Amino acid sequence: MEDSPRMDKVDRGENQSSPCQGRRCHPKALSYVTGDMREFANWLKDKPQVLQFFDWFLRGIAQVVFVNNPISGILILVGFLVQNPWWALLGSIGTVVSTLTALLLSQDRSAIAGGLHGYNATLVGLLIAVFSDKGDYFWWLLFPICAVSMTCPLFSSALSSVFSKWDLPVFTLPFNMAVTLYLSATGPYNPFFPSKLITPKTSVPNVTWSELNALQLLKSVPVGVGQIYGCDNLWTGLIFLGAILLSSPLMCLHAAIGSLLGMVAALSLSAPFEDIYSGLWGYNSSLACIAIGGMFVALTWQAHLLALTCALFTAYLGGSMSQLMAVHCLAL
Repeated sequence: MEDSPRMDKVDRGENQSSPCQGRRCHPKALSYVTGDMREFANWLKDKPQVLQFFDWFLRGIAQVVFVNNPISGILILVGFLVQNPWWALLGSIGTVVSTLTALLLSQDRSAIAGGLHGYNATLVGLLIAVFSDKGDYFWWLLFPICAVSMTCPLFSSALSSVFSKWDLPVFTLPFNMAVTLYLSATGPYNPFFPSKLITPKTSVPNVTWSELNALQLLKSVPVGVGQIYGCDNLWTGLIFLGAILLSSPLMCLHAAIGSLLGMVAALSLSAPFEDIYSGLWGYNSSLACIAIGGMFVALTWQAHLLALTCALFTAYLGGSMSQLMAVHCLAL
């Protein structure tokens, strides 16, 4: 008779502990799909090369926004499809060609596995498609995209050997160099691969402040994040933010803040509302804010202020540089 109460207590304690164990399982399971998914990468090491290459491909797509997560890469690829399936195809081809080139050149395997030899070519494929004056599904465009994408590992390797002396990353400089050379070589009057005509502003824009749309300004924040990949679709920008959030909520927050500060900078310069609404003032400041506030600098309140300052400075610098480069029919 005396044993019964003690048994009841033990039973109640066991029943109470099982939900706690279940709750502890959820954060652990979540850790397998967030962050850089290191456990998944380790699991793939003894798997077929094709599966490993697909993982490298997805990480390369996500590395444009400093994300090393294959599921984020899948989400970003979905965002491309929402924006334009043709752009998605060309961005994917650029990533594959660049990654294969890095393998053939015997580049560092850990860098390839982290997608660091794919992200520049992702932008190459997308932006050549964006600036092409031939429209969608101009299949001859595959030739210059493959050729230019093959130069990205060469630029990355060369620049890394120089920048490593100061412990600096190359960021998207290989992409900028490759696409600038391509656009300079072709231009708007090329008979085979003409690019869109880019001209500097020659008159004062007609800005009527009473026509400013608060809802469009709000939409410009995720659109500015989407413009990191050259995409101006609202839903694409929201998907990109979700992909960044999956990897790091802190980086997602800084991405949104950076785009917001770019919009504020544009308003302070009385930029045309169309440029603001389309996110053209948000993408550079968003990347800068992510880099300082969530990636390369340990987060402190000083680092956070530095990230905000950097985002504003990048927006103002981007506005001036775009005007200078437009004189030579080049995009920023």
